[in-house]
Amino acid sequence: MKIFLKIIFPIIFLSFNSSAQRYVGEADPGAIVVEGNVRFEILTPHIIRMEWSEDGKFEDHASLTFTNRKLPVPEFQKTKTTDELVIKNEVFELHYKLNSGKFNGENLKVIFQDNGKRKSWAPGQINNGNLLGTYRTLDGVNGATDLEPGLLSREGWTLIDDSRRPLFDNSDWQWVMPRPGKDEQDLYLFMYGNQYKTILKEFTDVAGKIPLPPRFAFGYWWSRYWKYTDQDFKELINEFKIHDVPLDVLVIDMDWHIVNKPEWFKNGERLKDQAGQPYGWTGFTWNKAVFPDPKKFLAYTDRLNLKTCLNLHPASGIQPHEEIYPEFARAMGQDPSEKKYVPFDITNKKFAVNYFNLILHPLEKEGIDFWWLDWQQWSTTKIEGVNPTFYLNYVHFSDMEREGTKRPLLYHRWGGLGNHRYQIGFSGDTHITWQSLDFQPFFTATASNVCYGYWSHDIGGHYSGDKKNPELYTRWIEWGIFSPILRTHCTKDREIERRIWAYKPEYFNIMRNTIKLRYSLIPYIYTEARSAYDNGISILRPMYYDYPSEETAYNMKHQYMFGDDFIVAPITHPIGKDSSGTDSLYTVQKVWLPEGNWIEWFSGTLLKGNQIYKRPASLEDIPVYVKAGAIIPMQKNVNNTAINNGDLLILNIFPGENGKTRIYDDEGNNDNYKSGKFTFTNVSFEKNSDGDISVEISPVEGVFENMPLKRKYELRFPVSYPPEKVSINGMNCTYKKDKSENTWNYDGNTFTSCICSDTFSVHERVKIDVKFMNGDLNSLSGRKKQINSLVKLAGFVNGNSFMEKIWDEEKSNSDDINVFAETGDRITMDPGTIKSELDKFKKGLPGLIKEIEEQEQNYPALTPYLDLIKSSY
Repeated sequence: MKIFLKIIFPIIFLSFNSSAQRYVGEADPGAIVVEGNVRFEILTPHIIRMEWSEDGKFEDHASLTFTNRKLPVPEFQKTKTTDELVIKNEVFELHYKLNSGKFNGENLKVIFQDNGKRKSWAPGQINNGNLLGTYRTLDGVNGATDLEPGLLSREGWTLIDDSRRPLFDNSDWQWVMPRPGKDEQDLYLFMYGNQYKTILKEFTDVAGKIPLPPRFAFGYWWSRYWKYTDQDFKELINEFKIHDVPLDVLVIDMDWHIVNKPEWFKNGERLKDQAGQPYGWTGFTWNKAVFPDPKKFLAYTDRLNLKTCLNLHPASGIQPHEEIYPEFARAMGQDPSEKKYVPFDITNKKFAVNYFNLILHPLEKEGIDFWWLDWQQWSTTKIEGVNPTFYLNYVHFSDMEREGTKRPLLYHRWGGLGNHRYQIGFSGDTHITWQSLDFQPFFTATASNVCYGYWSHDIGGHYSGDKKNPELYTRWIEWGIFSPILRTHCTKDREIERRIWAYKPEYFNIMRNTIKLRYSLIPYIYTEARSAYDNGISILRPMYYDYPSEETAYNMKHQYMFGDDFIVAPITHPIGKDSSGTDSLYTVQKVWLPEGNWIEWFSGTLLKGNQIYKRPASLEDIPVYVKAGAIIPMQKNVNNTAINNGDLLILNIFPGENGKTRIYDDEGNNDNYKSGKFTFTNVSFEKNSDGDISVEISPVEGVFENMPLKRKYELRFPVSYPPEKVSINGMNCTYKKDKSENTWNYDGNTFTSCICSDTFSVHERVKIDVKFMNGDLNSLSGRKKQINSLVKLAGFVNGNSFMEKIWDEEKSNSDDINVFAETGDRITMDPGTIKSELDKFKKGLPGLIKEIEEQEQNYPALTPYLDLIKSSY
């Protein structure tokens, strides 16, 4: 086996898939202006590169940040006098004094427009308005921490000094090389005013696209630092199945490899290996005591469509105890009999090729899908300016590109500007506290300011802090549902529980329902991920991207846009006590809604924009606000993203005058999406003056292998009256309580109309016409939450038999609560009664509240339920 590997090694090296995207450093000649020792490249309408070189020779290699300067040439004009060069386009006007040497505040000035205001920039100018970016890791952080500057500023400009950033060579597998070391300036000036989306798109044009993760990455990742055996994992997977909890990714932490040997300890202390690191921290050899047959175990996970990931801490290189050591040492020109370790040097191309061919690729062939690069040991490499975090990300990601068998994916820490090309971020080991949870939404949103849009946090927190708080874990899960990646994790501590079914039912049910909501939203999330690739706008971003002229957008740091249609303001503080000192059933969240109409998804409340609200939120409520007229694509209930969902497309159509969306799909786990193999489905609706709605689903655009050719449609209309008439392509739909083809039904508890079509070809245009029962939608606003609150109260009263003894039946009847709580069910059974039922509900609710207030004097335990009902009233 060893001889075989030695013989084929050069062949493996040469057989890399050369279709991986290459970095192109040389700009189009039409974009270049050269005068003596200076060169200007007009890369995009808003970005200009400015170089000064002592020898008049300029750099045409791609840098670690700027990888693609070969772009369409923007229109611009160049004029020159005896002493000044002027470059002008529709955005900026650059003035440089000829033959005046290095750029400085005296010889270079750029004038640009910022929302109609004339601004200027010159070298040395301080930028005081930076909107921040991200940070390498949150290891050890308890709450907030300082962040690096980002690409956006309220000053309307940003300067990136790339003068010392290393370069890529032009070899087959492009490799890092240092700058020449001469005196030079290499500056990039971004001028954008408050056109934040525009400049981020142009940044990804010159610095690389945000790659689309595979579809499975948007499912649920199980991760825990624990010494699992293969049997432990099988039991865990079975528990997921028993408790009906979705799962897509199994992260296997460092105990997969050998971490302990008797000779590695002395007097109870772990010794250091030849690299000066603790023995066992680095490892590449399966621990057969816990994984006796890794290949068999990975075949088992493959059959279940579970993706597997191994943890790597590669700082110690290849130590003599590794199975691969003799082979690896010989490949590196070392004598294995000397038992000297092979130092880890990722910038050494020979080492890297051997590292992948002899160690990682064989593990991938066994069934490992991607790698968790848990690197945090060093900050430098042998090449000046090369951050090992960044370069490990590049090497791993580009290796997967060159292999060409599946869509590249890894997760690791942030390595600096340009790292957006290599997802996914591992944010590190945070404390289990409300403060840590509270910081993560803001931290994730600002990361989009450097296009690093896929942070994966330790959902639940990592260690220390409030280890056993079920409310904290539930809220962390809820935040994770509306974050880029959903991955629970914690350290090796028996007091910390991440299995949601180990919690009491009131917490478990909420967490499971929330995770299932995540899976139902994958068509929306995946579409937004494609948009991030196309446009450079991450799915989770600050409010000021969409509302740059609104001062409030910069101040409401706890809320964010989740795609184009959602505002999310996750709860990051405990519920606490009510005014009487009793445990409350809800908390209050402050949220700003911009101009327009919005729907609070979990309560069904219609809200006017351009104001700040204080909204009640029970434990199961996530403050999510949907734009009026939004069409949210969803999928049926599944427990794994590999399950074929193409046979049913669910469309949530929220109240509004009109709306449209464009739904993306592709093969899910390869790079064919970069070469046109994908589809879009356009959906739109219009409401006429009578309130009738026409929905049109256009024929699919595009094609990819094994794409669904037929599908059904399920249209849901939240906060709507029941239909009076429904037709699909001219054929009438009938009312039926249960869902079946070509029928409609109504849910009186959520006030949602649902229309189910029969099967259509995806190439067929489908038109659905709906005439709703006439009624004021404001009368439905918030009723969903009110009924839910009454159901909770009824459950409490009905579950306490002694309540009857203290209930004053002369003044009221405890069954009155059940009558009101059952309002939604009665409407569901007979949608035609909705107006009379709502009329009775509206007229009778104040009286019911008064009855409960009277009984509250006898039984104060009613107070939290009464407060909950009042909060939604």
